[in-house]
Amino acid sequence: MQRRDRQLGLLYALPIGVFLAVAFLAPILLVAAFSTMPPKVFSIWNMPDFSAYYTVITQGYWKTVAWSLGMSMAATLILFVVCWPLAYGMAKVFGRFSLVLTIGVVMTLFVSENIRLFGWVLTLMKGGLVEGYIRAWTGTGFDGLLYNVPVIVFGLCYVYLPFMLFPLAQGIAMVPEDARAAAFDLGATRWQIFREIELPLAMPGILVGSLLTFVLAAGALAETKLLGGQAVIVIAEEVETAFTYGQNWPLGAALAMVLIVIVGGIAIWGIGRADLDRMMGRR
Repeated sequence: MQRRDRQLGLLYALPIGVFLAVAFLAPILLVAAFSTMPPKVFSIWNMPDFSAYYTVITQGYWKTVAWSLGMSMAATLILFVVCWPLAYGMAKVFGRFSLVLTIGVVMTLFVSENIRLFGWVLTLMKGGLVEGYIRAWTGTGFDGLLYNVPVIVFGLCYVYLPFMLFPLAQGIAMVPEDARAAAFDLGATRWQIFREIELPLAMPGILVGSLLTFVLAAGALAETKLLGGQAVIVIAEEVETAFTYGQNWPLGAALAMVLIVIVGGIAIWGIGRADLDRMMGRR
């Protein structure tokens, strides 16, 4: 019986497996092949020389990788701190009002990311909403709040908040009330309950939310271009420049592969530690 169920499972998974192989694995293999080609070629039918990776190492591209990963990590940590109270309320306190909050957060995803970021540009730019009102009230102005690293991190937090909030709420919902009540009865402090009970039991949701936020933020481009200007050059912008203005597809592919390997390794590690079956209610 188990063998038959396994065979049926493989048969049912075959269509999605083929789709993933064509739509996901094949492009990555193509990018990997291009990354080994000589500079300035537009075909993979050349002798590989891996010079693009040498360029990545020697030309300082590691700085853009460090900036991308650092800002992604900062945004992930900030979102965890900001979203935990709200996720806790949605899972344990608000009741039916959680549906209203969920709809409100989801509705923001119906609007293009670029349009939402342009709204912040108009708000924070010199002569914009914030600086304009301050100048009108006080008679003194300033250069605006754009084009720096903190505002880029703010943009990442603003755009990717739903991707941290909902998995976190699901993870907190997995924490049994009996365990929390028993800890209170045994004299545990609120901090001890948070550290010893809530964090470990909600860890699958924390890992999923953190991975979604980190992976998406690591490859983000619009936030840096619109809010940061030239304050920081991130890896996604270097990839775009290499493929378009630079017309150096092997270099762009090598940069993309560096990001894919780093982010993919972190994602595989995190998914391996997350109890997805428990989060989905299968056990």
